[in-house]
Amino acid sequence: MPDFHYTARDSAGKKVTGVVTAATRRDALAQLDKRSLFPLQVDQTTGGGSAGGWFSFGSNNGAANGHGKKGVNGAAKANGLAKTDGVAKANGATKAGGAGSTNSAANRLGGDAAKGKSGTNGKSSSKPAAKDKPAKGTANDGSPRRRGRRVSAQMLATLYAQLAALLRSGVPLLRSLKVLKDQTSHAGLYEVMESIYSQVEEGSTLAEAMARHPRVFSEMAISMVRAGGEGGFLEDALTRVADFTEKQEDMKGRTMGALAYPAFLAVVGTLVVTVLIVFFVPKFEEMFARLRDKGELPGITEWLLALSHFLGSYGWIVLVGLFIGGWLIRQRLQTEEGKLVRDRLQLKLPGLGKIFQNLAVSRFCRVLGTLLHNGVPILRSLEISSFSAGNRVLAQAINNASENISAGESLAAPLAASGHFPRTVVEMIAVAEESNSLDSVLTDIADGLDKRNWRQLDLFVRLLEPVMLLLMAVMVLLVVVALLLPVLKMSSTI
Repeated sequence: MPDFHYTARDSAGKKVTGVVTAATRRDALAQLDKRSLFPLQVDQTTGGGSAGGWFSFGSNNGAANGHGKKGVNGAAKANGLAKTDGVAKANGATKAGGAGSTNSAANRLGGDAAKGKSGTNGKSSSKPAAKDKPAKGTANDGSPRRRGRRVSAQMLATLYAQLAALLRSGVPLLRSLKVLKDQTSHAGLYEVMESIYSQVEEGSTLAEAMARHPRVFSEMAISMVRAGGEGGFLEDALTRVADFTEKQEDMKGRTMGALAYPAFLAVVGTLVVTVLIVFFVPKFEEMFARLRDKGELPGITEWLLALSHFLGSYGWIVLVGLFIGGWLIRQRLQTEEGKLVRDRLQLKLPGLGKIFQNLAVSRFCRVLGTLLHNGVPILRSLEISSFSAGNRVLAQAINNASENISAGESLAAPLAASGHFPRTVVEMIAVAEESNSLDSVLTDIADGLDKRNWRQLDLFVRLLEPVMLLLMAVMVLLVVVALLLPVLKMSSTI
């Protein structure tokens, strides 16, 4: 049997070298996998020399010269092994070897190999060809990148799905990020991906890199990626985030489509009523002067005339005040205290409060169930899933429940005491704890809450249109009645 000289890293990240005897390179890689080694390079040796054909993680553009011998186990075979054996086994070793994260040493090693840092006696290199490097301001296919800083939710959903597909196919994380970065045609997304790639290359986890872009990635996405990284199921976590983002964007699109007509009515109606009050109502003041002197002017007309005077004299001050107030509120909501107040108000909104609550509970249950199913301890699972709820009020209740669990109590009792979790959810969690099926029950709870949320939100949007029409009609009716009542009283006194 031939001998294979290898360079690898152990689970601690230390570089080791040695020789294994195997029938094929595939068998040699299997032996390294059993030893919990992450191969950087594998060469077949013949009589003390290398037969050529080196192996490296995720190297798609590498060239294997084998100490100058041509045609023996060339770049195509090296790339084929990297895709079919090396990466898949490296990912398997990451999970089986207890690394506990897809952002572990295996992925970092894969990124190093993709950059061409590994070699045999300095003879082998893995440098990408110049034609594979996209020009500045262009995507990998040569098309110019679209300008714009804002990254849409649809782009993020596609990004999550593509990254999950690459990782599931065995491509190392660093190599996957580089592929997605080079292929993006959006300038804003390219900058974000370039930043994430650099941070992961320096040793940060994917969740840590994403957390540095809070305006792009939601707390739910960051929490799910963190959970997947720590639990060794990053691909599944990214797929779940992609599915959730798709559903959220679909519901947002349907909601915005349904709100387009009511919003149009609201804007046009408000403009028309404002023009009537500011420019048209003052012309009736002289006509109503006699009734005012007698004290017979209706109260609603007095109110309308006073509002007309105020808007005519101080309307610009109101506009500036609204602008400054909106800016101050926005700045306040960017603080932790402001976000806590916003989340508390969301739960108290009439009609929408229940929907916001169910959405947050659903996210919490889904993330917690996924973590427990993948063997993450419950205290750590509660810590991660509290961030995924997307509501700081519920996060505080979950953290309090975590403290009670540390003292030996159940999960259902503190959640029920908080008053922020539906009674049916608490009852199902209590039964699941007794039957030791908490992970599956939590996933079922999340599915049920999601279906209920979509139905409630759809019903709310359907009811909003007639409500907006009714409000516009009431506004116009008040103006008309305020102007007609004095006219009718004057005509009756004639």
